[in-house]
Amino acid sequence: MKREALFRMSALLSALVMLLVSTATGWSQSLTWLGTLGGSHSSAYGVSADGSVVVGEALNTAGVRRAFRWESGVMADLGTLGGVGSEAYGVSADGRVVVGGAQNAAGRERAFRWTAEGGMEDLGMLPGSIGSRAYSVSSDGRVVVGEAWNAAEVRRAFRWESGVMADLGMLGGVGSEAYGVSADGRVVVGRGFGRAFRCTAAGGMEDLNITYANLLTPGSYLWSAYAISPDGRYIVGYGYNAATRRWEGYLLDTGFPLRGDVDRNGCVDDADLLAVLFAFSGQGYRNEDLNWDGVIDDADLLVVLSNFESGC
Repeated sequence: MKREALFRMSALLSALVMLLVSTATGWSQSLTWLGTLGGSHSSAYGVSADGSVVVGEALNTAGVRRAFRWESGVMADLGTLGGVGSEAYGVSADGRVVVGGAQNAAGRERAFRWTAEGGMEDLGMLPGSIGSRAYSVSSDGRVVVGEAWNAAEVRRAFRWESGVMADLGMLGGVGSEAYGVSADGRVVVGRGFGRAFRCTAAGGMEDLNITYANLLTPGSYLWSAYAISPDGRYIVGYGYNAATRRWEGYLLDTGFPLRGDVDRNGCVDDADLLAVLFAFSGQGYRNEDLNWDGVIDDADLLVVLSNFESGC
């Protein structure tokens, strides 16, 4: 298919998107209290992409913290790994996979991955560890990140996929923890020895204070990274702002990938347009789903067209 034909097809689809947007009636707002599992307390830590599923921890009638999954007004106790307590911290984009930490029969905490089909799965530990906990999961539920610790409470960040828990290493000091992961599971963020890190298979664990030193004023530093946007471009966390002499939250725009850059090569071009077209009408929560709404459609084509030739 020639480039001109692609543009004509995409222009027609984009016009339809703009028409739909122009006829929208506005935003709806609501606040829902989730309740508890019979006790006096609950906290929500994660939510699915469409807001229909919420996960967290709540006290049951015995006053024990238990991981929950809330949907359609019903809060379900996810159980444990044979012990007493559990907590859920993350959920996949479609709400089907929940991750967190739960006690086993020996009273040790283990990172878990829960699904309706398989129940609560023990993800294990790193060599030499006595405990582990999961904090985040990729959009499709395949990749889980968190921390494992040894008897001396030294913590190591991990990335789990297909039954294998991998040690992500450290930043030259003692300890690291992984708190967030991109939608495709390729980029992990967290804290290592008092410094925010980003970790990829290609680049390993990098200190964000070094990579983005040009953005920091003298005396300022990024202490930890807690979450990352689905496309891996934006990172948020906690650090010290020397200009205000305060500890503050931060938003880091890494500049990559560019909006519309499906193949992550730094250029929004025909290849990105074709990638969206070939995946059109498919289920989202992958790189072709550029607005991360769960379906690859006209809106994603519009993102590519709006940014066409950026970075090229």
